Amino acid sequence: AAAGREYREKYGAGPEVFAAISSKARKHAANNPFAIFKEPVSVEEVLASPMIADPLTRLQCCPPTCGAAAAVLCSPAFARRHKLDTRVSIAAQAMTTDREDSFADSPMRVIGYGMSREASKKVYDSTGIGPEDIDVVELHDCFTANELVSYEALGLTAEGTAEKFISDGDNTYGGKVVTNPSGGLLSKGHPLGATGLAQCAELVWQLRGEAGPRQVEGARHALQHNLGLGGACVVTLYSAA
Repeated sequence: AAAGREYREKYGAGPEVFAAISSKARKHAANNPFAIFKEPVSVEEVLASPMIADPLTRLQCCPPTCGAAAAVLCSPAFARRHKLDTRVSIAAQAMTTDREDSFADSPMRVIGYGMSREASKKVYDSTGIGPEDIDVVELHDCFTANELVSYEALGLTAEGTAEKFISDGDNTYGGKVVTNPSGGLLSKGHPLGATGLAQCAELVWQLRGEAGPRQVEGARHALQHNLGLGGACVVTLYSAA
């Protein structure tokens, strides 16, 4: 919440900007059989839900849930030998931990802005694939403020432009990059340890063209962003063969 207030004070983003993220998440979740909350909610309904901590209302906070996820990680040779699907590979992965500026007088830094920015830059630099090449993203939207801050930390939109990014629909189907097609943590739930693998599964399905009605058309590059305060951030770039 403090990070959301800091962003609001810096760039003038209104409460409806944050609420629009929850509304978008529900629209995406409607096509995900694994999501917990699939019912659509309007921006007005999100803003009318009980205030938890300004600017976050209840519908802008993810539900801590039970859940499980699994992934098989292997070499290309092993996959071929066992006739496994090899259409998706990890192009790059980077992990960062708390930086000195994580403890600066900036709630945005406290919730991982710096860690996310550094990890994504390492991934982009090592592959030559930039944020403009990413088709689909699963990012850590434990609260709407985190998603908004992460747009800029991951380079999906320039600093201070998240409000326009959202209002132009660049974070959803038909826009620049489809963000959290699964519905994200806000709709799918946040089973802590399983959350990262659930993101991985969603992106692999997207790059295989197996995501059904939530499929991002022509997806070739996918970015995963998962973090925990205390603190570590992992950014992974997946590519389709």
